[in-house]
Amino acid sequence: MNAIELTDVEWRRVSPKYVVVDLIGTLITMIVIAGASAIPFFVSDWEWAWVLPTVVGVIGLLIVAFTPRRVRSIGYQLREDDLLFRRGIMFRRIVAVPYGRMQLIDINRGPIARAVGLSELKFVTAAAMSNVVIPGLPEGEAEELRDRLVELAESRRAGL
Repeated sequence: MNAIELTDVEWRRVSPKYVVVDLIGTLITMIVIAGASAIPFFVSDWEWAWVLPTVVGVIGLLIVAFTPRRVRSIGYQLREDDLLFRRGIMFRRIVAVPYGRMQLIDINRGPIARAVGLSELKFVTAAAMSNVVIPGLPEGEAEELRDRLVELAESRRAGL
């Protein structure tokens, strides 16, 4: 049994549409990096200059291939005293953010995510390492979750 897995938690997943958003962002980034890495091929006489853009392209294809699985690994759960967030395939990250420690809950909508009706929810706490971003939430769900978390954070902060 894997020690980091929480078997008693039912994870809420992000929208499957987020795969499209993530793929487009990844492809744009990889095209820019591959283009920049190809510059030595065009401006130098070095016969091995094609290796760098080829390696970047292969890495980009691997990232694209794993994107659907990586998106399916993203999940969150509201518990009694905290919000649990998880992400990652090989390097699993699970963060518990106590409601009373939430200082700011922000909704962001980038142009690609906005085009498919998605938002991301960002939580800021006093500890810089615990900042959490839940991407790929439908706009209505993100607003409801933000309002619920603000309500929970205010009620828990009152006791501090």
